[in-house]
Amino acid sequence: MDISKTFAQAIAELNRTAQQFKSSIVIITKNGTVDAKSILGLSNSILMSNSFQLEIHGPDQEIAKKEMGAVFRKYGLSVKIL
Repeated sequence: MDISKTFAQAIAELNRTAQQFKSSIVIITKNGTVDAKSILGLSNSILMSNSFQLEIHGPDQEIAKKEMGAVFRKYGLSVKIL
């Protein structure tokens, strides 16, 4: 599969998944932090990093952690959920 297509699919699915939750979902990379609900910020962080940390806080954080982690794993992206 084309790498750029895979990244585009990962970015779109991560963003769609994050949008479903009321919780704050922040992705931390070596280059900084980004709101997972921001498609532009998400695009830059996914393309420039190879490992990620997620900080999720809010009323639906437990299900958000599970769902976001599943998307990262689906695309072979290394993630640590805090």
